[in-house]
Amino acid sequence: MTDLPVTEQENPHTAGIGALGAGEIVRLMNEEDALVAEAVGRVGAEVARAVEGIVERLRGGGRLFYVGTGTSGRLGVLDASECPPTFGVSPELVQGIIAGGYEACYRAVEASEDDREAGGRDLDARGLTGGDAVVGLAASGRTPYTVGAVEHARTLGAFTACVTCAPESAITRAAEVAIVPVVGPEVIAGSTRLKAGTAQKMVLNMLSTATMIQLGYVSGNRMSNVSARNEKLRARARRIFQAETGLDEATARAAFAAAGDDLPTALVMQRTGRTRAEAERALASERGVVREAIERLLQSGEHLS
Repeated sequence: MTDLPVTEQENPHTAGIGALGAGEIVRLMNEEDALVAEAVGRVGAEVARAVEGIVERLRGGGRLFYVGTGTSGRLGVLDASECPPTFGVSPELVQGIIAGGYEACYRAVEASEDDREAGGRDLDARGLTGGDAVVGLAASGRTPYTVGAVEHARTLGAFTACVTCAPESAITRAAEVAIVPVVGPEVIAGSTRLKAGTAQKMVLNMLSTATMIQLGYVSGNRMSNVSARNEKLRARARRIFQAETGLDEATARAAFAAAGDDLPTALVMQRTGRTRAEAERALASERGVVREAIERLLQSGEHLS
């Protein structure tokens, strides 16, 4: 049994869990979950290296792809889907690819993970180039679909990283940067939606958030590019606008409305004194980065309307 990856081994700490009451089960699970943050903390240097590689590709016009199967694939799709509303970026910038297609997000399509060539084909279907970045997600580190996808991406010259909980596994050898938070055996042997899934989610939070901060889509610790697509988000965007500008509530609300309820546009208009059209064009020319759009307008003195 020792040849099994750590994610598949039995956990001696929870060997008797099947005979316990609900309170004891919950306590044991919480004790095991407490180990996850420590494991992620030990791979901070590798996460930072991956962020640097991803940022370099995105600054050059590339995209970020998460690739995985099962729980890992679902987590990648989730993180990718959160980037547009949180950071105001195009849905094309960060994409999640899951074996079996998006149906696998809500219904298990397990057999699809065994096709080693399918991962590369799915990347090619998205137009993968050497200017992109690919992060393979595989708790066990040996999923053929994901390993094959990372290997294919690397042959094209794309930046590659992986997130796995199994050291010295196939995917760690395939990727340029291997992020390996070792969380130990699961509470229920082999159920990697538990600690391994939590660790992968934490790493994905870091990868996408740190990347977007580096690219300029955050001001201080505020979501300066949040997409105000419903009333909750509009209220949040107005609060951010008011905090960023120091305007009183009535003035901020009027200025926000004049910008079409678009936070980046409102910030650029307020900081530069330019029209909505000028602000929108400056943002378009600077990949939607508020700071760079403001600098462009202030330094050039040109009118873009």
